[in-house]
Amino acid sequence: MTVPATIVIPARYESQRFPGKVLADRTGKPLIQHVWERAGQAASARRVVIATDDERIRVAAEAFGAVVIMTRRDHPNGTSRIAEAAAHLDTDLVVNVQGDEPEIEPKLIDLAVDAIVGHGDCPVSTVASPFDPEEDPADPNVVKVVVDARGRALYFSRALIPHDRDGAGAAAACPLKHLGLYVYRRPFLSTYVRLAPTPLETTERLEQLRVLEHGFGIAVAIGNASYTGIDTPEQYDAFVARSAGTT
Repeated sequence: MTVPATIVIPARYESQRFPGKVLADRTGKPLIQHVWERAGQAASARRVVIATDDERIRVAAEAFGAVVIMTRRDHPNGTSRIAEAAAHLDTDLVVNVQGDEPEIEPKLIDLAVDAIVGHGDCPVSTVASPFDPEEDPADPNVVKVVVDARGRALYFSRALIPHDRDGAGAAAACPLKHLGLYVYRRPFLSTYVRLAPTPLETTERLEQLRVLEHGFGIAVAIGNASYTGIDTPEQYDAFVARSAGTT
């Protein structure tokens, strides 16, 4: 039986490569509504709320029925924004679903929730997926993770890890693509924001490394993920085309 959790979708208007993307609505719905609807299909979704600092997003989200929590503008990362929102929630588990992933697969949310429940010593869980054949594991824009025998993260990197020194190929440990989906035990969020930024976090520009460097565990569920987030107008164009093909 899947344990119920509260899903929080952090949503910012600013985006370096695609400003205002969460409100892009050429499908007939704002992008953030697609995310909200998909997240709500997870068996573990007790409720889904949107955390934002922008009045335009609040108005749009409330128009399609979402509960919105307004947050400060000065958060350094998504986890910090989630922590502020979680302070207003009565829940044991908080799921962070990115606001630019309209095709997120609900089953992966449930896998991440099951992973944290199954790892009582980990305050955080996440999801990794094998690479599709057409994907390039060496791409620094795609984060990789290596996992220990107990299903806990050893390290996250933009570099290709593990390094196949002898060219063993399929016989070696295969790279795993990290998905930006997290589940937190709610009390840990207030701990996280008090932790000092760490050298590896700053070097790799990966906020989850702060958790590992301070000695906390991250449970990793493995699942097959076919979706991608929307980072550019071109990716949004492709999403619009796919959406039209399903109607």
